[in-house]
Amino acid sequence: MRRGAEGDGRARALWYTRPGEVALITEALPAPAPGQALVRTLFSGISRGTERLVFHGEVGESEWERMRGPHQEGAFPFPVKYGYCATGVVEVGPAELCGRTVFCLYPHQDRFNAPLASLVPVPDAVPPRRATLAATMETALNGLWDAGCRPASRIVVVGAGVVGLLVTALAARLPAAEVTTVDIDPQRAPIVAALGARFALPGDAPHEADVAFHASATAEGLNCAIASLGFEGTVVELSWYGAKSVRAELGGAFHSRRLKLIASQVGHVAAPMRARWSTARRMAAAMQLLAMPALDALVAEDIAFTDAPRALPRLLAPDARGLAPVICYPQP
Repeated sequence: MRRGAEGDGRARALWYTRPGEVALITEALPAPAPGQALVRTLFSGISRGTERLVFHGEVGESEWERMRGPHQEGAFPFPVKYGYCATGVVEVGPAELCGRTVFCLYPHQDRFNAPLASLVPVPDAVPPRRATLAATMETALNGLWDAGCRPASRIVVVGAGVVGLLVTALAARLPAAEVTTVDIDPQRAPIVAALGARFALPGDAPHEADVAFHASATAEGLNCAIASLGFEGTVVELSWYGAKSVRAELGGAFHSRRLKLIASQVGHVAAPMRARWSTARRMAAAMQLLAMPALDALVAEDIAFTDAPRALPRLLAPDARGLAPVICYPQP
């Protein structure tokens, strides 16, 4: 274990303190224990959909334990230190890691200690800012595995948020696949095109799809995905609704066309791959898949760490739209 400068033994972290309120809190930061490294954070991504639910206290009580982040402190509903998209530089740790850029499923904090096994080296081809998408890319990869997508599949993605666009990026790389991404915002069309897919407004969504991924977190989007399927097609539900109920239109031709609606959630490796893949192997693969410069368009807004308590109420408002905001940390 090689030791570096350990600073003043303090760190600042972002806490969700009550519905609609965020605070930066100074905490003690001891020297890393054996098997840990000290990381100085460069960027942390805000998972807009999940953190909106946390910010508003809308994580259902039944999910309080299942939705705990790997390094979360506090407990739902409040106060809670939450987040899982941090990239930083190892300042204290093994010689082979010191000075390396790493990704960790850690909350928003300027410096932190983490187990060595939880640190994922960021490849040279992936800038640290883009690497904050790794956890969401893992969700997208797991979704494609759950769907069983194949070359030449006809694929519809409903919802051109970050999850939907990362699914689009992966699906468009399947040989001869026909991929259409559907969203209410026509300004997403150039991003979709850059990822190799076709864009459509909901009224122009295609039909007879083999697979439809739903990532809009709305009932309208879910029902658009169902309507886009062909005979025995499958909707893969990627949205998380917290405690909210959603009306799915399962009447009409849903049964006669033998349609399927399945949930995909990143907490477990998708069943078709689970016997051979660990979550660590899946995360390493997701990081490699971020080596696409077009994905920089998904990281849409930079926020200074000290401005986060003022910026997050706007970014996480119920009607706020946008792609992935990223918190930028002051550097020495």
